[in-house]
Amino acid sequence: MALLTHLLVCTFGMGSWVAISGLWVELPLLVTELPEGWYLPSYLTVIIQLANVGPLLFTLLHHFRPGSVSEVPVIFAVLGVGSVTCTLFAFLWNVTSWVQGSRRSVTFMVLTFFLALVDCTSSVTFLPFMSRLPTHYLTTFFAGEGLSGLLPALVALAQGSGLTSCVNVTETPSTTSSPDSTGKTDSPQRNNSTPVPGFAGAASSTVHLESRYLPANFSPLVFFLLLSFMMACCLLAFFFLQRHPRPWKTSTEDLLTSQVTLHSIRPLKEDLGPPGSVATSMSQEQLEEKTGPSFPAHLLVTYVLVAFVNALTNGVLPSVQTYSCLSYGPVAYHLSATLSSMANPLACFISMFLPNRSLIFLGVLTALGTGFGAYNMAMAVMSPCPLMQGHWSGEVFIVASWVLFTGCLSYVKVMLGVILHDHSRSALLWCGAVVQLGSLLGALLMFPLVNVWRIFSSADFCTVQCSV
Repeated sequence: MALLTHLLVCTFGMGSWVAISGLWVELPLLVTELPEGWYLPSYLTVIIQLANVGPLLFTLLHHFRPGSVSEVPVIFAVLGVGSVTCTLFAFLWNVTSWVQGSRRSVTFMVLTFFLALVDCTSSVTFLPFMSRLPTHYLTTFFAGEGLSGLLPALVALAQGSGLTSCVNVTETPSTTSSPDSTGKTDSPQRNNSTPVPGFAGAASSTVHLESRYLPANFSPLVFFLLLSFMMACCLLAFFFLQRHPRPWKTSTEDLLTSQVTLHSIRPLKEDLGPPGSVATSMSQEQLEEKTGPSFPAHLLVTYVLVAFVNALTNGVLPSVQTYSCLSYGPVAYHLSATLSSMANPLACFISMFLPNRSLIFLGVLTALGTGFGAYNMAMAVMSPCPLMQGHWSGEVFIVASWVLFTGCLSYVKVMLGVILHDHSRSALLWCGAVVQLGSLLGALLMFPLVNVWRIFSSADFCTVQCSV
């Protein structure tokens, strides 16, 4: 029975970000069809942050009118809207409309807003719901949340989304370019252009390499239907989790056991003291008053770590992953994206068997993960010519750095959630709000750097030329 509960909780946790994660990994195919092209990710970033109005409203209602809104009907609504929206995406993703004289993907952006509203609101509803279950189920929930990024990535990998090849293109002054032969993505050819002698009296032409996307194994229609199926599975898992009696009984037993223990210990301590020791009681109360304020500081440090870690993992570093990896080739990029997605649930499983709630340890692990993130950021800034570009060791380092960055900070996120779970249900609600706040701040920080000031330069692996 416990195994079934863990399976339901894992599937339920998968519904937290599976829709938006699926949308991001499908972008390489979508940008070739939609009129916005590669400006589409910047639009999506803004739309996703606008969807934070959902968790904001829920948190304000909880603060000013506690108990007026239960998270259970909100979760049912969220998962239902997510399933329907993914189904609509399958049939309407490429519908465009005329806006101010040009084609725009209005339908796509409206549907994206609803998907983002679903996933953002899950941060402040799923975690408070998990407070009803024993603590050890929270780790399983975070493992499912990690799978919400891994499963769409594996589906996109099977689809062939974003895979490119290097194509020899011949250009002449009077004709347009046309591909005549195709090489492998790891082609050793690195020359930018080569003159080709023409016939007598004909203009000279040049041959150079260009990146071309390979055709996908199946269409976005199939991909979005699979996403809809995943969301429907999450909805069913939550339905059965609601009707499954064992978690509630266990959680209630834990609560009653704690209460019995407290009531049995308190009289014992009073009996052990000398009778009439009023001074001792007063000194103990003064000690509790002195030590009381230390816990809010402890809680504040926990929330600061939650915001910082989620700013890095959800806002800052994802914005530059393509810049930091594509200079090493498409294989390095796909390995870093897929393996780092695997590192998330793996870190959650490790936390089940090796838990450590020490804030000092979690702070050191956060600093270590931040160091790996700093390396990833440095390689993005140096794009298209990062360190060890063109050498196998550079590919190994960048993939390992992304995996360790994700793994370290995923472990920290799980343990911080466990700490807040043991504090109170309200602490978990505010944890979800701080998660969204950190993600929002990270995205707002990176948006002008990437889209306005353009301090990062994209790399075409087929044509990039870097000095040794």
